[in-house]
Amino acid sequence: MNAKLKLISVMTLSAMLSACSMIPEYQRPANPVMLESSESIVDASLAADTGWQEFYQDKQLQQLIALSLENNRNLRATVLQVEQLRAQYKIQRAELLPALNANASATRQRVPESLNTTGLGGSGVYDEYQIGVGISAWEIDFFGRIDSLQQAALEQFLASEASRKSIQLTLVSEVADAWFSWQATIAQLEFSRSTREAREESYELINKRFESGLASELALRQAETALHEARIAESLYQQQANQNFTALELLVGQTLDRQQWTAKWNDDEHTLQDLPVNLSSEVLLARPDVMQAEHQVKAANANIGAARAAFFPRISLTSSLGLGGSSPSDLTNTGNRLWQISPQLSLPLLDWGVNDANLDVAELQKDINIARYQETIQQAFKEVLDEMQARVTLDAQLTAQQDLTKATGRSLELAEIRYDAGVDSYLEVLDAQRSHIDAQLAQIDTQLARLRNQLTLYKALGGGLKAYSGEVIEQATP
Repeated sequence: MNAKLKLISVMTLSAMLSACSMIPEYQRPANPVMLESSESIVDASLAADTGWQEFYQDKQLQQLIALSLENNRNLRATVLQVEQLRAQYKIQRAELLPALNANASATRQRVPESLNTTGLGGSGVYDEYQIGVGISAWEIDFFGRIDSLQQAALEQFLASEASRKSIQLTLVSEVADAWFSWQATIAQLEFSRSTREAREESYELINKRFESGLASELALRQAETALHEARIAESLYQQQANQNFTALELLVGQTLDRQQWTAKWNDDEHTLQDLPVNLSSEVLLARPDVMQAEHQVKAANANIGAARAAFFPRISLTSSLGLGGSSPSDLTNTGNRLWQISPQLSLPLLDWGVNDANLDVAELQKDINIARYQETIQQAFKEVLDEMQARVTLDAQLTAQQDLTKATGRSLELAEIRYDAGVDSYLEVLDAQRSHIDAQLAQIDTQLARLRNQLTLYKALGGGLKAYSGEVIEQATP
């Protein structure tokens, strides 16, 4: 008996070691964009290696990003999905090995005389007891079907981990964007409030002059109109500031005390670490979303192996070893040994094209995933290229906007002087005011666009996974 078990074990182990794989040899899909050589180009990994604690130098923003990484519900759900796929991979991997089960049974039955095969004649009540261990329907993976499914599960797990990293990059970028947006809106709100206060003073002054007969009613109504416009603008910016702060709270994942957060809109306060101008586009292949798409291609490639293996026989083994008898005391007697070996072979003969269709589905899914992989690279390339081109024009736009603000400010000064001297009407002052106000508000918008350009480029190049430069990112292991 022992010799038979050893022989079966050796045969099973040999079958496992000699199992062939039907998975096609993997080759990375062709890149849809021309990737530059990394020679004579600034290190492309600089952005990805720069920690967000160093890139975002605002201490308050650093605190908000840390809170979002801890509390954000979307990121938390993604982490749980990664853990779910990790467990699914472990389940799939365990199917390569036989599951050993212990079992015990007790049976008491009455057998009529017509069915009595014991040779004793007549009907009777019989007892049967069994204990033992066994393997139930374990598929020996001769043709690599289970191994292919295991490889597919592994790639799905790795794709989910890359998805988590991609969501983290997006979250860090969105928190920074929401923070800067709120600060910019607060700056515009404060400016609109000061404008409203200035127009209230102008209206009161013109009203006194009107009552004294030194100003026309037209000038008074124009000042009143300008005052109402300023009040409306202040209300709109207040509403927008409230919405931006609520969006920030949603990203952070908790309610924030607005009194604890200071909005200071100053170029020096919003300095971000600069990124190199020239970058190799090879860095795109290391972006989490691109890596996720490639793992999906590898998973589909492994599923082709499983679909191919379905055309070949399946061999499974059921076996048991134990003791049996008609009473519990018989279970202590080694002479009452029971054993069973039941190999089974299943060969598909006529499935009406099901296996062919499953193979077609697996191959088409791989083609679909390759197309999505290439589309992801194209989108990544576009994001980086757009932001690198925009940074040049935004610098020039900001300089021009600052010059425009100075020019409109001087025009307003001259308009007020001419109105006080009685040379021009108050309408000229209002036109100069509107131009100066629009220029100042547009300057804040341009500064915000420039900050968004920097943080978007940082994210597009894979920055935001590390807190500090040199930090080692823990690799996911199933």
